[in-house]
Amino acid sequence: MTVIASASRMPEGMTLKVRNIKFELSEQLSRDWLDNDPFKTAFFNALSMTFPDGERFFIDSVRHYEGEVKDTKLKAEMSKFFGQEGMHSREHRAYNKALCDLRGYNQEKMERRTKYMVRLAKQKMSPVGHLAATCGVEHITAIFADKILNGWMLGDVDPQMRSLWEWHSAEELEHKSVAMDVYNHVSGDYKIRKMTLQAFTVHFLINLLANTGYMLRKDRKLWQWSTLKSGFGFLFGKGGVLREFRGDYLMYFNIEFHPWDDDNRHLLDRWQAGQDA
Repeated sequence: MTVIASASRMPEGMTLKVRNIKFELSEQLSRDWLDNDPFKTAFFNALSMTFPDGERFFIDSVRHYEGEVKDTKLKAEMSKFFGQEGMHSREHRAYNKALCDLRGYNQEKMERRTKYMVRLAKQKMSPVGHLAATCGVEHITAIFADKILNGWMLGDVDPQMRSLWEWHSAEELEHKSVAMDVYNHVSGDYKIRKMTLQAFTVHFLINLLANTGYMLRKDRKLWQWSTLKSGFGFLFGKGGVLREFRGDYLMYFNIEFHPWDDDNRHLLDRWQAGQDA
């Protein structure tokens, strides 16, 4: 009997779970919740601003190929991917609204940047390009997720804020291979995959830094020496974004790359054990 290999390369025994968790963060979002540091807080808040429209784009990009995927294992993972990303979008939409209501930020102005990036992708790229872009940004979010679950940057934060970011991170790691497995099933074109990550990385960083700067400017903290010093260290210093992320980011440019080449299931096990305690 011929055994047909599954299109899914998620490790055996892993299952995705859609966790319907709601967070009340009004008290925390009214202040600089991350180490009492304006730059770090604004950066993570800017990251939240990208999620609602970005994750809607990811869902649409993967769902476009739902009819082409016949493998039952991958189809089940796609369904859970939609559910997890939908919950993330819901919670970050509430997060963004609360943040802007409390601190007087213009939510439409900040979310407009992601909406523009999504609209441009839909106008200029094919469905395969959309899926390739999803693979690339999912790789970036999986790197963030790994670092956060390893304790990066969230050492001294309110338990509710930690809970939200760790919940989101755990589910990003759980489903980190779904878009890639669909992509490899319907296309697998390395050149498109590589080029879309390069392009979206630039747009993603510009988006994040523009919204970080906007919030700091509104709070009249942008040009304070302490803010500039913190921002430089956060981006370029030891333990900062560029140093921490570089190696993992470059893995993606290996033609044979797959997200589970970095098997970090132990982080999921540790997080789940904390939830069950």
